Parts: sequence; C-alpha cells; structure tokens
Amino acid sequence: MQKNTDKSKQNKRILMIATGGTIACGHSEGGLTPLLSSEELLSHIPDAQKLCQITTIQAFSLDSTNMQPCHWLAIAQLIEEHYWDYDGFVICHGTDTMAYTAAALSYLVQNTRKPIVITGAQKPIDMEITDAKTNLSDSLRFACCDRAYGVNIVFDGKVIAGTRGKKERTKSYNAFSSINFPYIATIQDDHILFYLDDKDRSTGDLRFFHTINEKVGLLKLIPAADAGLFDYMAERYDGIIIESFGVGGLPSYDGKDFYDSIAHWTRLGKTVIMATQVTNEGSNMSVYEVGKNIKKEFGLLEAYDMTLEAAVAKLMWILGQTKAPEEIRRLFYQTINRDILWKA
Repeated sequence: MQKNTDKSKQNKRILMIATGGTIACGHSEGGLTPLLSSEELLSHIPDAQKLCQITTIQAFSLDSTNMQPCHWLAIAQLIEEHYWDYDGFVICHGTDTMAYTAAALSYLVQNTRKPIVITGAQKPIDMEITDAKTNLSDSLRFACCDRAYGVNIVFDGKVIAGTRGKKERTKSYNAFSSINFPYIATIQDDHILFYLDDKDRSTGDLRFFHTINEKVGLLKLIPAADAGLFDYMAERYDGIIIESFGVGGLPSYDGKDFYDSIAHWTRLGKTVIMATQVTNEGSNMSVYEVGKNIKKEFGLLEAYDMTLEAAVAKLMWILGQTKAPEEIRRLFYQTINRDILWKA
C-alpha cells in the first residue's frame, strides 16, 4: 500500500484544469449546463489545501458532448506550458466523452513521470448528494502520490489507465470500468492501494505532440448494412474504424460489395482498422473465414484488446504525424500507456 505523509502531500503543487461537465453544472432554463468556475469547484473541497498547494485554471466550460479534438490539444498545451511548475495535474471533465479525452491525452503527452488525472461526476458538486466531492478529493490525493504517473482516470474510488476507461453506466456512480486491463489502484478513505507495480513505468523521453487528424470515421456494422457507406465515407475521411461483430469479420451477403469497398479504401491509401462491437476480450480476425481472408489480402489493422475510444484517439494522433502505411502500422501496434497488449 502506498501512503504519503502529510508533509510530502502539502509540498506538492497541483494544477487543476476545469473544462466544464456535470461536476460544474447548475440549472438553467434549458436544463443542466456548466456554470461553476474552477475556483467555485475547489471551494466545495474545504480540506483540499491540506492535501497540496492547488492552482486552478478555467480552460473552457463545456458540456463534454461538445468536446472536440481541438479541446484535447488545448488541454495538452496547458499541461505543456505549466509542466515544470507543478508536480501533477487534475482535469475536471464531463463524463460522456471523458474516455476519449483520457485516451487522447495519453497520446499527446507521452512518457510523463508526473500524474495527469481526469475526473468528473455523475451529479453536480453543489448538490447535497453527489459523487463529485469524493471524486475530486480522490483525484487530488492521487495526483499527490509519489507512485502516481501517466494519464489516468480517477472515478468512484478506482484508478483506470487513460487508454482503458469506458463509461458503461449513464446514471450510477460507478460509471467507468477498466476494459481488458486491471485497475491501476483503488482509493479508500485516505489510502491508495496499488494493484500494479512500476515495471511498466516508461523510461522514454517526455514528449508532447501538437497535431491531430480529425478525419477519422467510425462505422458500426448491423445486419444488412449497406457497403455503399464505405464509399461515401472514403470521400470524407483519411481513416476508418469498423466495429464488426464478435471477434471480427466483414459480411459477404450475396455479393462482394464489402470486399470491393475495402479494396477502394486501400487503393486510395487510406487506413482501415477492424474492431469489435463487443466490449470485453477484444477481436481476433484470424478465427473465421469472414475475417481471416480479407485481413490477409488487404493487410488490415486490428484493434485487438484496445477500447474503441483509444483506437479512435490513437488513429487521429497517428494520422496527425504520418501518412506512411508502414509507420502507421508500427505506431498503431506500439504500446502506449498500456493501450494494447495483444497484437499481431
């Protein structure tokens, strides 16, 4: 069990970045909307200054439904600008797209020895009954921990690798799960109990990235899906992620429509990644003929045990760095912040 002394905690300097979300919401005529400032959020945690020295920044005030890649870049830039001034960072964020932002920051800020924590709440912080105060307190506590590093979600007493989080419940306090990977730690009262040791701690150089390619599309297959959607999307995107059935494959139906569409994508030099609609255990296209043959012929990339959120953010990051097919393949299968374990 990792336990900081009060003295070591109080010496830590933490930057809290507020972006809006339910945690900061108040009532308006149109419904809940982010209204509270970063200072107002912190005022609801009266014991926060006993944990550490906290500076707050209001990056923006958004319902996370409106979060876009430009906001990911803005958050990463704030962290970069203040990186050497603070010991850790806590980002208050809406829950609906939190997993995407956590994954994106894992790619935009790599090999950080300092903790970057993303948190939020299912209920606004100024409500009498809310999870917000606990989540924010836990996040500040984790950001002060000497063993903490990298990009992680802290929510409902769980610490989740930034590339492994997924929101699985819309209302309950235990909204987030770690997919295909153990929880990093749990937080109970004043104690942080780590489940993983530090053997995976990166020894590479700290790197910040400043470009993302937003032209990544997602197509979720359903029975009788029209392959013409691929052709339509080829005109608008540089990469596509296909959420297939089960362990992965493409339907043939009565013709070769999907085959021809994939051939069209690859002729255009665009990236196709196969994933699965099933949350747990990942894809494996080599199992069935509907997956094995088409993957082999076109050299399709496969998400395996990655979350959808991580696959989307990673492909946007990769295509922002390169268009070379072999480099895209290398980067996609490179493990970053524990995002992929099972790969070809």
